[in-house]
Amino acid sequence: MLMTHRYAQQQKKPHLISLHMTSYPHAWQPTASLKNLKARATLLKQIRQFFETRDALEVDTPLLCHGTVTDVHLSAFSSQFSESHTGKMETLYLQTSPEYAMKRLLCAEYGDIYQICKAFRHEAAGRYHNPEFTMLEWYRLGFTHRELMMEMDALLQLTLGTEPAQKISYQAVFQQQLDIDPLTASVAELQAVAIAQNIDMPSGLPNDIDTLLQLLFSLSIEPVIGADVPCFVFGFPVSQAALARVNESDGRTADRFEVYFKGIELANGFFELADGHEQRQRFVRDNLQRQQLGLPELPVDEYFLSALDGGLPDCAGVAMGIDRLLMIKLNAKHIEEVMTFPISRA
Repeated sequence: MLMTHRYAQQQKKPHLISLHMTSYPHAWQPTASLKNLKARATLLKQIRQFFETRDALEVDTPLLCHGTVTDVHLSAFSSQFSESHTGKMETLYLQTSPEYAMKRLLCAEYGDIYQICKAFRHEAAGRYHNPEFTMLEWYRLGFTHRELMMEMDALLQLTLGTEPAQKISYQAVFQQQLDIDPLTASVAELQAVAIAQNIDMPSGLPNDIDTLLQLLFSLSIEPVIGADVPCFVFGFPVSQAALARVNESDGRTADRFEVYFKGIELANGFFELADGHEQRQRFVRDNLQRQQLGLPELPVDEYFLSALDGGLPDCAGVAMGIDRLLMIKLNAKHIEEVMTFPISRA
């Protein structure tokens, strides 16, 4: 129950606490069962053993940073820091993934690395998402995205007991499921497919190709792929892969993949872009697009860009949601079943 500021000032703190506890007498309890938390601990142990046998180093990087992701489809939490050594107020951002800092370690020649950490995305809580969640991210030197897909497939077989995964290109899955080529289709053609799929939006269908493609992919393709075995989709359009290399054989696509299983998006991986100048230009384009959409321009991570200028070795990296992985393992219906205190009880 909300109170006006004036009324709240008149109340004593013990009364407010007792009122809250009376309204929500069981809200202090975790949403995950002890059995599920033990399964979580076992899963994390399996993951660490997997990387230990592959000589990958577990690392820890900051999650509160000066720079942030510029992707128009991601939103980061920010906080004001008044105790900076500069003496000025600074805006810091909770990271949507540890990617930038981990790549700085790669540039510093730390070799194969992985991290299990919290990540934060300013999005509504739902069945598969909590604003604070647990992420596994790892990087392999000398790997392309195809070799990394093989390694991730091995991890899924170990942790979930799956059969070998299916692998299909972004172009092929659109042709297979929707009978349209996503690399050549016009806005009008994509809108027609959306209408045929009974996709409707109160404000009308988007007029942007990438937004339409993502809408069709999430609503008409994701639910039907990876039903029996994990499905790796690779070769996304360049415009949807801000941190991946452009494919050498088809310049319309990037060396990026995503993994889907049982209706859940599990992971996102790249053959990593190593060109610092090109990466800066992509960040600039992101911010221009943000301006066009009425979104705030965001500061790029200058430490990350400087590291790229110093030299990123050829490598591939992938980020995977641990909570979603555990949901699949336990056949859980909601992410709250596999975490102690979701945002509603945090």
